[in-house]
This record gives sequence, C-alpha cells and structure tokens, in this order.
Amino acid sequence: MTAAGAWTLDAIGTRWQIVTPVPAGDAVRERVSAVIETFDREWSRFRPDSLVATLSGGGRVTAPADAAEMLDMYLALSRATGGAVNPLVGGSLARRGYDAAFSLIDGGAAPAPAAWQDLLAWEGGILSLAEPAVIDVGALGKGRLVDLVAAALGDGPAVVDAGGDIRVRGRIERIALEHPYDAATAIGVWEIADGALCASATNRRAWGDGLHHVLDARTGQPVRTVAATWAAAPTAMIADAVATALFFDGGTALAHERGVEWVRMLSDGRVEWSPGCSADLFLQR
Repeated sequence: MTAAGAWTLDAIGTRWQIVTPVPAGDAVRERVSAVIETFDREWSRFRPDSLVATLSGGGRVTAPADAAEMLDMYLALSRATGGAVNPLVGGSLARRGYDAAFSLIDGGAAPAPAAWQDLLAWEGGILSLAEPAVIDVGALGKGRLVDLVAAALGDGPAVVDAGGDIRVRGRIERIALEHPYDAATAIGVWEIADGALCASATNRRAWGDGLHHVLDARTGQPVRTVAATWAAAPTAMIADAVATALFFDGGTALAHERGVEWVRMLSDGRVEWSPGCSADLFLQR
C-alpha cells in the first residue's frame, strides 16, 4: 500500500486515515463523506440537528437503518457487564462535562437510567424513547462507522483507521498497541489480516481531575481499574464493543462468547490477554 493512496480527514471528533492502493477518486470520496455525514446526523449527541438530539425529549422517530444491529449489540453489552454499559449514558457524560458544548465542567456523577430497555425501543422501523434521555453510542458507534466507510470504498484492499479503530481488508497490517501512559512507546504489535482491531484508553478524551469518556453507567463514575483495551474481531463494530466491555467485569466472558481476541492493561500496569491471543506483546511471559 503506497503513500500515494493515503487520504486523511477529520470527522466525528477524530482524525481518519484511509489507505487504498491508488488515491481515492472524487466519487469515492463523496460516497465516504455522505456515509459519515448520514451517520453523524443520525447518531451524534453533539449536534443539535441530529436524530439523537430530536429524540432526547422523548418520542418516536424513524429508526436509522443500523439501529437494530447496534442496539441489539448494546443489549448484549449491558447484560454481559451487569448494566455498566448503557446506551442512555449520554446524560451522565454530559453532566461530567463531556457535553455538546465540550464545557469540560464537572457537574458530578449521575447514573444512567438503569431500566433503559423499558425506555428505549427499536422495532418495526421505529426508534422511540418513553421519557427524556440522551442516547450515546460511543461504546461501538465509531467501530460501526469504520465498517460503513470500508464498505463505501468498494472492493479491493483498504485500511480504514479512525483514531485507533482500524479495519483491514485484502492485506496484512502490523499495528502497534500504544502504551496508555507513554504515547511514544508500545506494549506490543498485533498482525491483523482481513479484520478489525479497536482500542480504547482512559488517556483519550480525558479532562479535569481523572475524568474520561469511559463511565460506569450504574454510577456515572469513570473507570479506574483498567487503563486500556484492545480487541480483534471480524468487524470493527464488534471489536469496538468488546474493547468497551473489557473495562468491566463480564467483558472477558463476552469476548469469549463472540470469539474475540483481546489485550488489556490494568491501571497498575499489569497486562492481561485472552487465551491464544496472537498479539506479539513486549512482555516477559
């Protein structure tokens, strides 16, 4: 894959790099841009014209095409983690300062609605909220969009990297696992062929006194025990979802159930990995 085929852009709050054997033409770029715009307009809680913003007061809207696939995965995440992952955590994140205005002013912890399945419904092509709440699909949404962008590129080899959520097609990539406490070093490398590797870390989207984007929805408090996670799966959405689940009890069981390999670094620097993990870790085993 030559540098001539690299394309960088900023979207959904992160830097993207898309690499193809030859530079993407105008038609491909327009198609990719349209996919990103549609997803952002539907699922972003940071723009006032989004479907999520429209629904935040409660009510019913036509469901996006991928609502069932994404929210079914959220249901599996919620069950696996005992409710720690919850698609109505948006209000909790906003209260801690990760709001639409990026105020970064902490208003204190507030749990997300525990019985979210009774409030949020997705069936018959309708997405509905029984009372005001804020949907946040951050646990798997970026991975889902990476998959959509990869599909929009058409056939042929490609690498789509959205700030560490990476989909590889038609080639092999060796990807460094960035140390969460030292961005200039890696704890290992992972060779990915025709699949996805997604990472999450508490040093990303962090602000204030120990605040970051990975909240326990049951308490509204940021996770303290895990510093970073990596998950490899056939699709970026599944890898992203499992990478989120690995911050909580039950995450490893979900990974095993879905056949996902994983690595995680705990806050004390210890590293854990799944049985048979193919990552080359720079550790003494």
